[in-house]
Amino acid sequence: MDLPVMPPVRPMLAKSTSSVPTSGGFLFEPKWDGFRCLVFRDGDEVELYSRGGKPLTRYFPELVTAVLRDLPERCVVDGEAFVALPGPDGVHRLNFDALSERIHPAKSRVLTLAEETPAGFVAFDVLALGDDAVTALPFVERRDLLEDALAHLVDRDADGETFGARCHLTLVTDDTALAGEWFTTFEGAGLDGVIAKPLDAPYTPNQRTMLKIKHARTADVVLGGYRLHKDSTPERPLVGSLLLGLHSPDGHLQHVGVAASFTAKRRAELVDDLADLVTDSPEHPWAASDWAIANPDRKPGTQSRWSAGKDLSFTALRPERVLEVGYDHMEGTRFRHTAQFKRWRPDRDPVSCTYDQLDEVAAYDLAEILSARPDQ
Repeated sequence: MDLPVMPPVRPMLAKSTSSVPTSGGFLFEPKWDGFRCLVFRDGDEVELYSRGGKPLTRYFPELVTAVLRDLPERCVVDGEAFVALPGPDGVHRLNFDALSERIHPAKSRVLTLAEETPAGFVAFDVLALGDDAVTALPFVERRDLLEDALAHLVDRDADGETFGARCHLTLVTDDTALAGEWFTTFEGAGLDGVIAKPLDAPYTPNQRTMLKIKHARTADVVLGGYRLHKDSTPERPLVGSLLLGLHSPDGHLQHVGVAASFTAKRRAELVDDLADLVTDSPEHPWAASDWAIANPDRKPGTQSRWSAGKDLSFTALRPERVLEVGYDHMEGTRFRHTAQFKRWRPDRDPVSCTYDQLDEVAAYDLAEILSARPDQ
């Protein structure tokens, strides 16, 4: 492989902001919830790299085939790998869990999953075309080059061949009102916000040049336990993460995620603050004799191929304390990302902490996003 931009390259990043900017010269895109993926193609050679510079090629053979079919013969393209699956209502939405399962050490399993849950790739920037590196060009010019190079994909998607193919070009707009609509409606398809890209910005690897606007919500959850921090010692135990739960309709306390961002001082204080709640009761909702068995409910202490060899033990706490946490969105029955501790809620009864309090996002078909013209 001999390209004007060679792997690995750390992709350009974004910093968080609270709302869609109304001035400053931006183009807006939907924020995809997948694996950042840099595609390098030189003729018949294709390599895929992650945000951290790790090779992804072996995990997505169907994307390699799609790149050879759909992308320019010599190019470096920045985008996102995703998996979209239909729900019971037939509406397609992004499925991060299914995407995560694609990272598997066994080749046979990789090939099976490539058939059962094939990935797609959505392009949103270009670093090189032919013999030219274009990273120094302003984004608005790089976008024009990308649209010209992938015009055939736009026409194909608009004709309704969305999920039969694998490569796509993301939507873009300079209309802040439309970007605000995307922020609200596209969440129903599994997207998690909007990206704002400065029109005049060059491609700056590993720099937070762009802005990201993500959903921000709060929920009252039950504290069911904690894990110790990696720097804990017997002499100075430190809380690493709080294990959070919500009551399902049948009354079971479902593990929904963790809150983990604390100062070292606060981690030590939490051990003392929670000491009176520590329990080894077999009646604890997350007590289990099947600790070595992976399960889809993410019960604390259970192993999976992602956590093999890791210490997943936790300190069980009587589920009597409620806290308010911030989160962006749900993935099935759990928080998609680490939640942020807000405050204790001594006024809340743990039994009242149910899924009913969460926002119900209206479904939106991903096919409509992928098949729309990128300037809409």
